[in-house]
Amino acid sequence: MEKIWLEKSYPPGVEFEIDPDKYSSLAELFFKYTKLYKDNTAFVNMDVAISYAELEQQATDFAAYLQQELGLVKGDKFAIMIPNLLQYPIALFGALIAGLTVVNVNPLYTPRELEHQLKDSGAKAILILENFANVLQAVIDKTSVEQVIITAVGDRLGTIKGALINTALRHVKKQVPEYNLPQAIKFNKALALGSKLSFTPVKIVGADLAFLQYTGGTTGPSKGAMLTHRNMVANIEQSKAVTKNVYEIGKEIMITALPLYHIFALTSNCLAFMPFGGKNILITNPRDMDGFVKELAKYPFTAITGVNTLFNGLLHTPGFDKLDFSSLKMGFGGGMSVQRPVAKLWEKVTKTRLLEGYGLTECAPLVTMSPYNQQSYNGSIGVPASSTDIRLVGADGEDVANGDPGEMWVKGPQVMKGYHNRQDATDEILIDGWLATGDIATMDENGFFTIVDRKKDMIIVSGFNVFPNEIEEVLVSHEGILEAAAVAAPSDATGEMVKVFVVRKDPDLDEAAVYEHCTELLTNYKRPKEVTFLDELPKSNVGKVLRKELRS
Repeated sequence: MEKIWLEKSYPPGVEFEIDPDKYSSLAELFFKYTKLYKDNTAFVNMDVAISYAELEQQATDFAAYLQQELGLVKGDKFAIMIPNLLQYPIALFGALIAGLTVVNVNPLYTPRELEHQLKDSGAKAILILENFANVLQAVIDKTSVEQVIITAVGDRLGTIKGALINTALRHVKKQVPEYNLPQAIKFNKALALGSKLSFTPVKIVGADLAFLQYTGGTTGPSKGAMLTHRNMVANIEQSKAVTKNVYEIGKEIMITALPLYHIFALTSNCLAFMPFGGKNILITNPRDMDGFVKELAKYPFTAITGVNTLFNGLLHTPGFDKLDFSSLKMGFGGGMSVQRPVAKLWEKVTKTRLLEGYGLTECAPLVTMSPYNQQSYNGSIGVPASSTDIRLVGADGEDVANGDPGEMWVKGPQVMKGYHNRQDATDEILIDGWLATGDIATMDENGFFTIVDRKKDMIIVSGFNVFPNEIEEVLVSHEGILEAAAVAAPSDATGEMVKVFVVRKDPDLDEAAVYEHCTELLTNYKRPKEVTFLDELPKSNVGKVLRKELRS
């Protein structure tokens, strides 16, 4: 793809190319910035802070424990199954500097899902929150996991506060089911033991695996994307290129509500914030919107990442519009399409920009980003990240004309090595050095890309392509609709028809009002033929609407 348009599309000062080999590994990057910003606060959770120096020390202690006590060596797989707690960055960086490959696990997994991921990855050890230990107990004998480290929510929150929280969760709220894992050791004990041991530095190179990051499994069993240290360093540098003229060293406060075990928050919040010496506010339970807003009120936050449903939820939570947004520079939306009504309301309430980007697990994840000097939401996912090529491919395998929709193919240093143990799936998605994303997009004359929809979610009505994102955006523009989702339903007359699921904002909203609204704004074949009202839409752990569940 020609890049002559980049000069007018990129903001001033953004390099077209980055150096993916600037650091030999995430370990080198980690030690550089924890020393450079040693006195800065790195993470805060439930009002308890940890500095960069403390993070380095505790991560090193944990690495020593993994090496000396558990006998784990470079290349071994280490699973982490906890939500946003201070334990996460400590364990993450401890495993990485020990040369281990981190396997991030969704804590809400069922036994079947957990068994699949642990067996597929070949994880030898796991750190797990005690709330979910019973799930591990059910499957551990069927996996290669030999060592278990157990942690509790309050373990890094101080002796008194931590004990009170742990007692409340165990005995008052009854959130910790009984479990029996006799081989398990407590996280705090592991850190204490590690502090008395010597950490042996490991030589790690760019080609070494940093993560087995599992996809959501929306089209079958989840697959482990093999992300190398070079992939991750490249994406950090690409993210830095986008934000370096916005973020100020040592002055940024990032709200991290999306789980760090998800690739979006892992890279954009946890890793890419380190070169700026920024502070991450870890939100453990963002589904508690009232509690979330109370947390936001404590900090002059400067940035926030999220998905469309998270931004929409905040906007409709009492008290959010009363917060002080004077320090906020911008919000970053990804994971799913940001809907125009949500973006416009965000801008109205916060007086800041909500910039949309695009990425996927297989690209570590950043592929495109709206320029930081973009004044308002325009429906675009922006321009390619530095050192990233994109082509749009039609059904005939040829590149489409500007303005026409085509499948987005990506090439760049952030593209994964392949899928773990799945050469067949790797061959399907990696073609002649390009990654076929499965997403349908268009590009305008200035090089700005717009996602039309997922190829697999497309609805075909009498041969016409209907994209759910368009239908959903029209629906939520109605003042009586909070959320909506569109899927394909079988039709004798047209092959498929549009069926929509609606969450009401106005309890008096009826089907007739929905049909009337869509008749005004959509051509006939795009209009929904069935409307179902729900109390809430099914969502993934990061808030993506699960159209697959709605279709079934």
